[in-house]
Amino acid sequence: MSEIRYDIRLPETLPDVLPVIPLRKGALLPGGVLPMTLTRASSNAAALAARDLVLVAAQREAVETPHPSDLYPIAILARIVERPNSQSLVVLGLARVRLSGFPATAPYLKAAFQVLKPGWPANNEAAALAAAIKQSLQETTERIWGPKSSMASLPHRISDPALLVDAIAWLLETSPDWKRQQLLNLDPLARGQDILQELARLQEVRDAQESIQKKVKEEVGSQHREAVLRHQLKAIQDELGEGDKGDDLQRLRQKLADAALPEEVREVVDRELKRLERIHAQSPERSVALDWLEWVAEMPWGASSAVDVDLNALEDALKRSHHGLNDIKRQVLEHLAVRKLAGNGRADVLLLHGPPGVGKTSIGQAIADATGRKLVRVALGGVRDESTLRGHRRTYIGARPGRLVEGIRRAGTRDPVVLLDEIDKLGRGYQGDPASALLEILDPEQNHAFTDHYLDVPFDLSHALFIATANDLTTIPPPLLDRMEILEIAGYSAEEKRVIAKDHLWEKLARNAGLEPSDVEVDADVVEDVIQGWTREAGVRQLQRALGRLFRAAAVKKARGELVAPLKISREDLTEFLGKRRLRPEERHEENSRPGVVTGLAWTPAGGDVLYVEADVIPGKGNLILTGQLGDVMKESARAALTYVMSHRASIGISDQAAEGVDVHIHVPAGAVPKDGPSAGVTMFTALASLFSGRAVWPGLAMTGEATLRGRVLPVGGIKSKVLAAHARGIQVVILPKANAMDLEEVPETVRSQMRFILVEHMEEVLAAALETRGAAVLSVA
Repeated sequence: MSEIRYDIRLPETLPDVLPVIPLRKGALLPGGVLPMTLTRASSNAAALAARDLVLVAAQREAVETPHPSDLYPIAILARIVERPNSQSLVVLGLARVRLSGFPATAPYLKAAFQVLKPGWPANNEAAALAAAIKQSLQETTERIWGPKSSMASLPHRISDPALLVDAIAWLLETSPDWKRQQLLNLDPLARGQDILQELARLQEVRDAQESIQKKVKEEVGSQHREAVLRHQLKAIQDELGEGDKGDDLQRLRQKLADAALPEEVREVVDRELKRLERIHAQSPERSVALDWLEWVAEMPWGASSAVDVDLNALEDALKRSHHGLNDIKRQVLEHLAVRKLAGNGRADVLLLHGPPGVGKTSIGQAIADATGRKLVRVALGGVRDESTLRGHRRTYIGARPGRLVEGIRRAGTRDPVVLLDEIDKLGRGYQGDPASALLEILDPEQNHAFTDHYLDVPFDLSHALFIATANDLTTIPPPLLDRMEILEIAGYSAEEKRVIAKDHLWEKLARNAGLEPSDVEVDADVVEDVIQGWTREAGVRQLQRALGRLFRAAAVKKARGELVAPLKISREDLTEFLGKRRLRPEERHEENSRPGVVTGLAWTPAGGDVLYVEADVIPGKGNLILTGQLGDVMKESARAALTYVMSHRASIGISDQAAEGVDVHIHVPAGAVPKDGPSAGVTMFTALASLFSGRAVWPGLAMTGEATLRGRVLPVGGIKSKVLAAHARGIQVVILPKANAMDLEEVPETVRSQMRFILVEHMEEVLAAALETRGAAVLSVA
């Protein structure tokens, strides 16, 4: 161990943020000098970025690429005292700090921090403890290290008892876990007690060693060297209590004693331990009981990973990781502000609702990284068995806890970010209803005492931050939906997709392809052309795949040695890399001049979409024919539309002869896709009015809204998704229910400025605006 230098005065001014160098094992303490070999690229980058100060943080586990949640919240502010070479550092520990946020995670970790300066109390008890430490250190030094060791001079060189305790702890040859405990312990008196115990243990070990040597000499005499060594090994094992390595029960007792079990759980565990003593060693019931005790011992009853969150740093981190999504970021900040101010204050469970590819799942990881929490992802798609979430009774063969408890055990903390992915795709089978199991998990009034069937003891889930994702709310049971706050992510406009491609996808795609972002250069209009010509989606998943193909093409050239300069891609080159264009500009919106054909707007779990309602007549007896896989609600809308049009023939301009002796056929392409919902009511009314009056609908116009039998236009949902879909297809004018006027505020300003919206309350206004002979004056209204 390196000699300690005691000039550890803090600089007068400290920066707000410093680079972080994680330690795989052990920990640095104040006053300690630690030579470090930097084998990680991120640690090298942090060392190069640091001038003379750096944060040294201990890892929870020896992972190769640590995230903020993998670090302990207490770290050491250190000064770089030597740089032997480009991959080596010698640092001097100055003081403990608390990590309060991680403004950046790449190319190296940066952290905000607050310096911790707990002094040695000025009372009789603290003075007595300091004197006892010095006396014990003197006795141990004389017996073990000798008067010339660095330990012997410590009391003469250090007057501050708190610093003396840290100095002794640093120089003692102890386990990395013990030093890590000293780092995390912020009570100097408690650390002093630990030092006293460790010094006493060292003296006991020296006594045991002397006793072992004496016993070996008495027992073996002049036997062969091999016999001496065997007896020494046996004596050492006996003294350390390791003679019976198969004593699982004793090991479990110690683990359970060290665990921070609640009182009611400890009572159950004590009863189980007493019962286990009466079970025969060969009984199958013994292994069941041991497995259960192992699970109880390894659950994080009192462990936390969240740091004291700096809300400003968290807000900045979320802004960098995701574009837009302001409502979601605001809700996350509110939730954590409640936890910060009220301790156990219970905030709402967040449900991210939107089409695929808009970033619902990835924002959960971003929140976990920004808050320093572990992420527990529970995939719920296709889950049909309640025991998948709540576990099996341990009386069953092969019983295990549910996915939630397993995830929390792996995380090793009771306050992770729990991401319930695809909650709308839960099934129901004969084994029970998993959605009902979530009622307790997601209820803030109940989950503080959640009971897994396997553990059968309450576990507090109220510290966890629950985030659920869904594509379709209609499949979620209302009682479960009532426990969550719904945040809509309707999709992105073309302008937002360009920003996401530039600021969020480009570097990630280059890294996935083994390239640098500068290896591929594109013209300014290439990304926009990819969006308009090769993707039709609310999110950016197809866009990510398309841009990924450009980087993979560059990777092939680079692997062959053909790429000596950046691969430059223009609009004319896109067909070569992406194949033929999927959506041409002239095909974006189907212009119709024929009466009876109207463009409508629909919402699907995959985002907004454009649909066409086609109406025609054939000779008949007044029947209504409906095709296109229409649901019951759409069929009822069609019947109501026909009744309204026929009862208002005069005002619409329909002759009596036009509606006599004919059957009406309404078709909604595409016929292979099931369709339902009230949003097509206005579109069907307009299609029939256009058909019988012989007047076509204005080109470049679409509509949505529910219509009643009396012609009233009612509001519908999914306005933002529908408007974005219309804009992507080149539609310029949209007719909307007047009650949906507030929903237009959610539409990006860049989209609203390129479109016109007609807000209506009655079908008379719709027909006046939509049909050619009466709409010219109305269409000029924005």
